[in-house]
Amino acid sequence: MSAIFRRGTKLANQLYRIKSSRKLLDKHLNAYVNKIAVRPLSGFSNNFVKPIDKRTLQTADRRQATFTDRSQLRYAKRLVVKLGSAVITREDQNGLALGRLASIVEQVAECQLEGRECIMAIAFGKQKLTQELLMTLTMRETLHPKGDEPAHTLEPRAAAAVGQSGLMSLYDAMFAQYGLRIAQVLLTKADFYNEETRKNLFATLSELISLNIVPIINTNDAVSPPMFIVDEEVKVKGSKRGISIKDNDSLAAMLSAEVKADLLILMSDVDGIYNKPPWEEGARLLHTFTRDDHDHIRFGKKSKVGTGGMDSKLNAATWALDRGVSVVICNGSQDHAIKTIVGGRKVGTFFTETTTGSTPVEFLAENARNGSRVMQNLSPAERASCVETLADLLISKQQMILDANEKDMLEAQKNGLAKPLLNRLSLTPAKLRGLSAGLKQIAETSHTIVGKVLRHTKLAEGLDLKQITVPIGVLLVIFESRPDSLPQVAALSIASANGLLLKGGKEASHSNKALMDLVKEALSTVGATNAISLVSTREEISDLLSMEKHIDLIIPRGSSELVRNIQDQSQRIPVLGHAEGICHVFVDREADLAKAIKIVRDAKCDYPAACNAMETLLVHEDLFLGSNVTFFNDICNMLKSEGVTIYSGPKLAKHLTFGPPPAKTMKHEYGALECCVEIVKDLDEAIAHIHRFGSSHTDVIVTENKETAERFQSQVDSACVFHNASSRFADGYRFGLGAEVGISTARIHARGPVGVEGLLTTKWVLDGVDHAASDFAENGPRQYLHEQLPLN
Repeated sequence: MSAIFRRGTKLANQLYRIKSSRKLLDKHLNAYVNKIAVRPLSGFSNNFVKPIDKRTLQTADRRQATFTDRSQLRYAKRLVVKLGSAVITREDQNGLALGRLASIVEQVAECQLEGRECIMAIAFGKQKLTQELLMTLTMRETLHPKGDEPAHTLEPRAAAAVGQSGLMSLYDAMFAQYGLRIAQVLLTKADFYNEETRKNLFATLSELISLNIVPIINTNDAVSPPMFIVDEEVKVKGSKRGISIKDNDSLAAMLSAEVKADLLILMSDVDGIYNKPPWEEGARLLHTFTRDDHDHIRFGKKSKVGTGGMDSKLNAATWALDRGVSVVICNGSQDHAIKTIVGGRKVGTFFTETTTGSTPVEFLAENARNGSRVMQNLSPAERASCVETLADLLISKQQMILDANEKDMLEAQKNGLAKPLLNRLSLTPAKLRGLSAGLKQIAETSHTIVGKVLRHTKLAEGLDLKQITVPIGVLLVIFESRPDSLPQVAALSIASANGLLLKGGKEASHSNKALMDLVKEALSTVGATNAISLVSTREEISDLLSMEKHIDLIIPRGSSELVRNIQDQSQRIPVLGHAEGICHVFVDREADLAKAIKIVRDAKCDYPAACNAMETLLVHEDLFLGSNVTFFNDICNMLKSEGVTIYSGPKLAKHLTFGPPPAKTMKHEYGALECCVEIVKDLDEAIAHIHRFGSSHTDVIVTENKETAERFQSQVDSACVFHNASSRFADGYRFGLGAEVGISTARIHARGPVGVEGLLTTKWVLDGVDHAASDFAENGPRQYLHEQLPLN
């Protein structure tokens, strides 16, 4: 009896805790939501989220059908967000995942406050409710035993009826933190089948949306028939009007079509649609799904806590897509999944009707990896021949290239592209001839590049070690406004046997496509067509930067902003390049002044948009305050006659009553016919200035004092340091490399203009007989020799 009493007391305490759970839940929920909310309810303002431009949202109303690519999802105005049971259920399947649920509510609230119209379709997490009801029933049976009668079997509909109000109270508390009201709408199949109830349902939803209330839709599990009954597709008045409502996925699809939603987000416990069950080897996430993919998918089992498997989500998604609703299936546990999706970023699987789009970048990267291995198996002569073919095509198909470039130039001028970028975008016959000559130079010097022995060591008798050069693997080169980069980088990639992905700027799309066709034609001559591809989809750069399994090195070429953003965003893939080209020319007091004027003119005026153009002229103060003051006037007059706008540095400005306006900053890349002029008292101050304000790209000294020049070249920590030569020589072609993938200011791997050698790494090749490490133990049968052998 005492044991029964203790058990009854324990269950009574559990019941008390269950009854108190709502108060505890409210307490913890308020604490959590106040922590994550942008602003608490008190003093709340709907302006804490930046509103979407009305013109942006109106764009969605004018669309013909579904969105064709992810970037358009930011224009989605009406959203339906469906939460699967697995999303809102804890991993132990006993209770709600409050943190995850609060995060989803926060995102939906932000979308609503931005001006979007949001509807939530939720699966009902029965696990927690079932557990609590069972505990209640067990306690009741303990306190009032009925002999040997069988224990009460829990009715699922009863569990749903009990939990429905509690769950809605939870949503009400969450959305209230953002100043939003919610409304519960319970549905059954019959509500869709009956014309009158269907009409009333969507009239109600329309009214709620107009009042800025978030409708929360669910199946009325308290009265609905079991969800596993499969009905034929509903027909009303002889026309197809519905989908078989077997689960919350089909409910959400039906709902989305009826309310003419722009976007349906199906949130599950998997990342999206896979070609096979995700736990199996070789499973691959499909970031984009079209009908052509359906026959290549094999499904696994249903979720442990849901009613609909991935096949039901796929069927619901394609059904909604047929009715003009764009769909994304994603993992509901991923941070900020909803906001990321409506931001146009790659999350989950995006469903589109477009079947003629570009190949997904994952496939292109895999092709590049395989293509690299094909090129490694080619002979050096075959790789060189491929590069020579590309060089010849640049000349023989020159007019096609120039015609394509003219289209880009006209569009760029119409769109107001900045002049420095226009200069980089432009292709001319002279540029194409220079490109062709550079590519032939690459071909001539490529015969001994790959597989070159760098070290040869005889470790022991019969144990021979070599260190040889090999390709890095797959490169991603991102460039803007410079279509001439494409054939240069392609040639370097071919010569070094690397696979390559090229991401060009949209301002050069016509030129890039024309040049890429020539690259493909050249690659076809050696059977490696897929080794190089142009990424022409609207993939966000950040998505490409996350492909560390496919890409080994990123090389950005473009504005300092582009390069810096890529360096900041790339977390796992190394980046080779430079963010800025702040190049200096220092005119020493012992300089030949005629040489100085010639070098400065070339460094600044030859091609001011180039990264190796002079941006700051440093002049020894003796040439400004001393007997050679005329030089300062001469060089300033020369710059002005060339159309260069001059800005004065802080020290120079102190000596001028009337003169050039002061520079806003000494650390600036103008990229145009503009530069800064500053005076320094000696060599040490010039070097200190370069280290403080330079970008470690290219710096020049003009002097006739050899010791001063050597000291400058020794102490200036830049990738390129010149004496009595223009900074414009910092170039792969001028260095005899044929071309460059860019100029690196990094201090590891490659530095300066990066040619073929900079795209190689090494591997160690060891040849033995029957050697074992234990053979070389003390008193063992073998001994190390470590004899360096000549490099053949």
